Amino acid sequence: MVSTMPTFSAHDGTKLAYDVFGDGPPVVCLPGGPTDSAYLDDLGGLSAHRRLIRPDLRGTGQSEKPQDIASCRCDRLVDDIDALREHLGLARMELLAHCAGANLAVLYVSRHPEKVSKLALITPSVRAVGLTIPGDLRLETAQLRRNEPWFPEAFTALEAIVAGKATADGWNAIAPFSHGRWDEAAQAHQAAGDERTNPEIVAAFGAEGAFAPDTTRTALARFTPPVLLLAGEADPGAPPHTMAEFAGLFPNAELVVQPGAGHHPWLDDADRFVATTTAFLGHTTAASS
Repeated sequence: MVSTMPTFSAHDGTKLAYDVFGDGPPVVCLPGGPTDSAYLDDLGGLSAHRRLIRPDLRGTGQSEKPQDIASCRCDRLVDDIDALREHLGLARMELLAHCAGANLAVLYVSRHPEKVSKLALITPSVRAVGLTIPGDLRLETAQLRRNEPWFPEAFTALEAIVAGKATADGWNAIAPFSHGRWDEAAQAHQAAGDERTNPEIVAAFGAEGAFAPDTTRTALARFTPPVLLLAGEADPGAPPHTMAEFAGLFPNAELVVQPGAGHHPWLDDADRFVATTTAFLGHTTAASS
């Protein structure tokens, strides 16, 4: 796989980096975390069908850490994504976002609806839209994994987290729920992601003032381009029931639940993930300026 690592300047002069994988019509892929985009890899082979543009959010990966850490707040990152769009020469773009990156994606859509032609949200976080995931729903979803050897310890930890008794060890213990298969590849993927996480950037991303759910939901109700929400059947972090509520915030959204998948569906069943996303994105070239 060949990648390049070009850069562009944000509005405040911060140098931001992005990776490019594959050929074909471009789709901008926003990582979760917030972290760099390396963990997305080529999204299970999606790069065979589309040109993936993967930005490293400011302060992560190959992008510069800004002097003002407060500029890493999610709502302020919208300007970075628009600067990337301009740098790429796209009048409109197709946008794909995973996990916490979905918060950034919906804020971008809220502010610049005319600049997004399609929106794919993969196991998205719900913070920006103010949905609540009940603890009982998380536990019910987790029960789908009850026959796996690691389940008892992980489920006990999840129960404690749901009860408001989270610990660092507890968060580590529930990691298997994020993957449809807790094998060596999933464990390596999880470990690499943990190493790249910067608590300072994470805190800044969701700092007070980052989200205004009522305003965002009102804007999404007017966003008419096609929207895909892809949920993992066994993902307690983004349970299908809540993802159906999320889809209902848009006038033109479809929900697809990937069987047996956790929070990283392109790792759990790459062929199914790629089939779903390519069917949604199609082969229409994004308009360029």
